[in-house]
Parts: sequence; structure tokens; C-alpha cells
Amino acid sequence: MGYDLQNKKGMDLFRKDVYKGLESQPKTLPSKYFYDAVGDQLFREIMRLPEYYLPVAELEILKTNSGKIAEYLLAKKNAFEILELGAGDGSKTLVFLQQLDESGLDFFYRPLDISGNILKKNHQFISASLPDIAMEGIEGDFFSTLGKLDRIKANRLTLFMGSNIGNFKPKEAVDFLSFVAAQSITGDLFLIAFDLKKDPEVILNAYQDERGVTAKFNLNLLKRINHELGADFDLSSFQHYPSYNPITGVTKSFLISKKTQTVHFPDGRSFDFKAYEAIHTEVSCKYDEEKIKYIADAAGINKIDWWKDSKGYYSLVLFEKK
Repeated sequence: MGYDLQNKKGMDLFRKDVYKGLESQPKTLPSKYFYDAVGDQLFREIMRLPEYYLPVAELEILKTNSGKIAEYLLAKKNAFEILELGAGDGSKTLVFLQQLDESGLDFFYRPLDISGNILKKNHQFISASLPDIAMEGIEGDFFSTLGKLDRIKANRLTLFMGSNIGNFKPKEAVDFLSFVAAQSITGDLFLIAFDLKKDPEVILNAYQDERGVTAKFNLNLLKRINHELGADFDLSSFQHYPSYNPITGVTKSFLISKKTQTVHFPDGRSFDFKAYEAIHTEVSCKYDEEKIKYIADAAGINKIDWWKDSKGYYSLVLFEKK
């Protein structure tokens, strides 16, 4: 299951985070808890939706430019560990790893993800196509795991694909990249995906698909809280709602209470909801070149190269530790 709650410590943290979020004004729930086994599967379905343009755009860039990226790594004349943050099932990385393998680069692939379930799928998927590459899955969240991670090759390429950087607000993105850079040495590389500002309708449609898979994904967070913490959320009394601000470039996802209601937990805690009160569950920031430069400069990494898909929806940017 995602974000391992099979031990008491994990369950206590889950409960603490949920209570803290529901006590807040406005109410919030951490998006890291989306990814139980059901959430993993629903997100994989989202990745295949026609409205969700991000994976298609990223794959186009990788198919076109992986050879060029490999040249930058080969120029270092060192072995690399390929550390992928939020690796998922490996589908967004396979093309790139295949190119690295064909280039002759000596590398070790280390996918890191909050979900142990999805890491198993990653290993199965990658090893089926690249049975001879060295790889090691790492389960955990970024901040608690990266600081303890031993370096196993001379250089490191940190991958942050899928526009996962967008799940941080700009200041949080600076803090996160600064933290990641602090675990690196001069000359290490970073390949980061950024979803770019574009037609607001295109962006909104990506978060409110016609089939309702994204709505199920968001509501599954309440279902998980019911199942694992014993709450009594009535899923039919909440609805998924996304918004996008074209000025700030921030997309937000909410769960809206359709009526006045109270949600109870087995320990006696309860939380009241007004009709149409919102729970904020996720943020997804869209970038332009100016904002990308700002967070990179603040984090102490230099842009080396930049690629976009043919529609200009999406970009991959290669950085180097100063």
C-alpha cells in the first residue's frame, strides 16, 4: 500500500495529519495519502486519459531528446546513479533508461516512491524490457529518505518527472530543490519536468475528465480514511472540484461537501462541515521560463538545456549543481 501504514507509527502519522488538516481553516488533506493500492490504480488510469496530456507530452520529449541527454551524462566520463523521485510504475522513464542503456553509460537505477505497491510494478515493468540493468527500489517520502541515502556511483542524475515539481507551491519548490541539491555534489545533474502555462481550458480538462476517473481518485482519499482510520465519510455527499488561476498558474483540487454534515472517528473525534465547504487536497503549479529560472537560481542549480513538446505544453529541463 502507498505510504506504508502497516505499522503503528505510520498509522499514527496518518491519523495526526488527517486530524490536523480537518481542524484547519480552510480544511485540507495531504495529497501524499492518495496513493494506496486503489489510488495507485486510479492514477495509472488517469495517466492514460486523453484529457491528461502530460504523459504524452513527456514521452514525446524523451523519444526525441533522450540521446542528447545521454550525451551530457557520457561527457562526465563517470558512472551514474539515476535517482528518480516519485518514480511511479516506470512507464514515464523506460524510454529514457533504454537510451542510456544503448549509449553504453554505466548506471544504476534507483526509483524512489512513497508507494511500495507501485515500486513492485516499477520493477516488473522495467526489468521486463531491461533485464540486465542494475536497479534498487526505495520506498519512502522525499524528505525523510533522501538525507539517509548513500551515494553508490561517482555522479548522480536526479529525475523528477511527471511534473511532480508542480505539486509544490513556488516557495516549497525552492525549499525542496534546495534540499535535493544539498544531497548532491558539484557536477551532479537534475532532469526536471515542468508543466507549462497554456490555454486554461486545456489545463482544467486534465483535472476533470469526462469519465470521472480524477473525481474517483480524489474521493478515494476519503474512502481510505474510512477504511484505515474508521471514519464515516459519506462519499456520495462530497464532490470533486478543480480550479485554475491563469495569473498565478496554480491548479487546485477540492472535495466539496454537498450538505451540512458531521464526520465521526472511532476515538470520539468529529468534524463538522457546512454545506459547500471545501477540503483542499492538491495543488499543481504551471510554469513559465521566468518562474523556472527563479526557482533554479534560488536552489543553486544551473540550467544546461531545455526541451519542449511540439505543442509547447510541457518541458524537460536539465540542470547542474553549482
